[in-house]
Amino acid sequence: MYYKIGERIEKFEAKNFDKIDFQYIAVIGSDEWIKTNKKFNMGIEWDINLDEITDTHAEVNIDSLTGTFSIPSRKNISGPKHNFAFALDEKGVVFIDDEGFAARIVENIARTKKYINPCLERFLYDFLESIIHRDYKIVEQYDVKLDRIEQDILDEETTASMRELADIRSELRDLRMHYAQLLDLSQELEENENEFFRENNERYFHLVFQRVQTLHDMTSSLADHTAQIRDLNQAQIDIKQNRIMTILTVVTSIFMPLTLITGWYGMNFVHMPELQSPLAYPIIIALSVMIFFGCLIFFKIKKWL
Repeated sequence: MYYKIGERIEKFEAKNFDKIDFQYIAVIGSDEWIKTNKKFNMGIEWDINLDEITDTHAEVNIDSLTGTFSIPSRKNISGPKHNFAFALDEKGVVFIDDEGFAARIVENIARTKKYINPCLERFLYDFLESIIHRDYKIVEQYDVKLDRIEQDILDEETTASMRELADIRSELRDLRMHYAQLLDLSQELEENENEFFRENNERYFHLVFQRVQTLHDMTSSLADHTAQIRDLNQAQIDIKQNRIMTILTVVTSIFMPLTLITGWYGMNFVHMPELQSPLAYPIIIALSVMIFFGCLIFFKIKKWL
């Protein structure tokens, strides 16, 4: 598909491509790129394999700017990514996409945007903006989830929450890497090394850079929050263990003197006068009870219980 950049983004037939006098957008498959890349006159022979794309980046060539996009699916951040490539110069941009992801973005821009000052730079701004336009809400949803997990930990409902926390941490890491790569890409466009873009239009790329930077900072902050929640969970576990150890220590301390009494009178020496006294047994019982409650009162005063 070929589009003319005008007041609206409109399709056109690319029969006499060398004679066009306007900036354009092309969205083609990798097979078509191999067959027709020379007609774009970008001075490159680029045998791109879309299956081998692993990141988002841009490379400056003598007569063109080429690069790739690897965009996480917003429905499944850690799942398969949308991979496609691009090549551009001052005349237009070519997206090489077998999946149709880039085509859907271009179609949406063509349907919804109307330009006062149509130019390639403004279209690229809208294209990059379309990639991240829902991300603020997604990042806010992560914030809500983390607050809920933090409350679950405080309420001692940790098993499912910690599994969810691990998934969120992984997704935030993927998003942060994605934003870091978009930052590099927008910076490369803003530097305009080949002077493809008009100087007063470089601000569009700076706007994209600022918005992506905000998202990158937000995901970094949330990633730090996941580490704090993990530390909170460990602190809660330590508190539980300390509580258990305190109870065991108190129980042991209470029964130590009782064990001593039991051991002492379990020796059954012949010359133990207490064994002959009819009051010995109730006295030992009373003494044991006094020791038991005395220890409890002592531990309560010391706030160990």
